[in-house]
Amino acid sequence: MTYQDTLNWMFSQLPMYQKQGKTAFKKDLSNTLNFAEHLKYPEKKINSVHVAGTNGKGSTSHMLASILQEAGYKVGLYTSPHLKDFRERIKINGALVSESFVVNFIQDNKAFLDVNALSFFEMTVCMAFDYFAKQKVDIAIIEVGLGGRLDSTNIITPQVSVITNIGLDHTQFLGNTLEAIAFEKGGIIKQNIPVVIGESQKETAYVFKGLAKKNNAKIIFADQETSESYKSDLIGSYQAKNIKTAVQSINELRQKGYNITTEHIKNGLLNVVGNTGLLGRWQVLGTAPKVVCDTGHNREGLIYVMEQLKNETFRVLHIVFGVVSDKDLSTIVDLLPEYAVYYFCKPEISRGLDAEVLKQRLGKFNLRGNTYSSVNEAYMAACKAAKKEDFIFIGGSTFVVSEII
Repeated sequence: MTYQDTLNWMFSQLPMYQKQGKTAFKKDLSNTLNFAEHLKYPEKKINSVHVAGTNGKGSTSHMLASILQEAGYKVGLYTSPHLKDFRERIKINGALVSESFVVNFIQDNKAFLDVNALSFFEMTVCMAFDYFAKQKVDIAIIEVGLGGRLDSTNIITPQVSVITNIGLDHTQFLGNTLEAIAFEKGGIIKQNIPVVIGESQKETAYVFKGLAKKNNAKIIFADQETSESYKSDLIGSYQAKNIKTAVQSINELRQKGYNITTEHIKNGLLNVVGNTGLLGRWQVLGTAPKVVCDTGHNREGLIYVMEQLKNETFRVLHIVFGVVSDKDLSTIVDLLPEYAVYYFCKPEISRGLDAEVLKQRLGKFNLRGNTYSSVNEAYMAACKAAKKEDFIFIGGSTFVVSEII
């Protein structure tokens, strides 16, 4: 099989939440544990940091990886979803996993995968663990895919657990209250392993404290700690919280013997994009007019994005906007500015919401614009209409952003 043949098989034969939605979600870790046993437990051969949360877990994971790289460590990084290339999910010191490894991994284990019908995410997680173990990384940053307690990544015993924040997202899987979602994400808290909580929230703090006490785990609320102020090359005022979370997590690694200086932290935070290749976080794609994309798509993520927009100066705001069909628009519609001109589009996946349906639903809230047959057509229309003093924002869904980058 070629690399493309391998990807086609992975995407078409196996359930994948990002494309299918709820039908791909499995409520136990048995498949992942069985596959890990088949692979001779690669997850036990690597040190790791486990990162969960509703928003900020991707940025925080990349910050941690960058800092550790600056400190001279060989750092694995597992994140999801990818924007352009599947291999973005699995990196070492910013370098993508090789196509040949992906092909050989699937070929070598295809009989097991066929018999056990693993999901896309289950086999991808184990692929990452196997790659990091074989490459003998010093430490791997592992981002949770969905939730925490029942997420396929949750077979690891990390050096530090990290939970960035809690918001109402994926409620069909995780529960419809902040407390219920906190319990699911708090499922990554392990016996005697310190946990860093990025944001103190009165609805969730007691949940995390209870889980930490049950597991005899030290708990640190990053936003309650006094620490030196750092800057990052990840643009956006919302990154301040992620920076504090990353720094407190690094402090816990220091206490475990990792040699990480203040200079490593400073340089790591200033070189996240260069060190790790992170895409889609308030990413500037053009000037005059300024064009920015951001993958923030749930309420908490969009709050940060819209706050950042308030810091920009422009004549007219153009928004290229598309979502997935299971998105609860009622949770975000009040955040979307009525004064903007919208370019409604459908991301090119089966879960994408039809652009006409999106226009009708948002039109009830005085959000106006035209529909387009593709994300690219919508973007081209915005570029044609915008003057150099205007601002073009692209978002609503990770998949919208991926089609533009």
